[in-house]
Amino acid sequence: MPKLNEISGEIKALEAKIESVDSKVDVRIDAVEKEVASLRSETLTKLEAADAKAESLRKETKGAIESLEKVTISRFEAVDRRFDSLEVKLPVMEKMAELEARLAELERKISA
Repeated sequence: MPKLNEISGEIKALEAKIESVDSKVDVRIDAVEKEVASLRSETLTKLEAADAKAESLRKETKGAIESLEKVTISRFEAVDRRFDSLEVKLPVMEKMAELEARLAELERKISA
């Protein structure tokens, strides 16, 4: 029976080691879970901050685009007014050119 007692003692020693390792694993798992929770919280906070920055940039960009759109429209309207003015002046300029040509012809006939 001494052999059986020896084996029984070894089993108890192994059980004690297993319990010790199991306890250490539980502690490590708890630490890892806490770290994961902390990192998750930190990541969510950073994502929220990034979302806020992105939203701010979106609003700023939208405002800049709207401003540029107003300036562009204003400039196109100014160009349109200039074209309209030229369209009004063009027949007058054509008439002037025609009159200048006739005047030059008359001057040639008179001087001849």
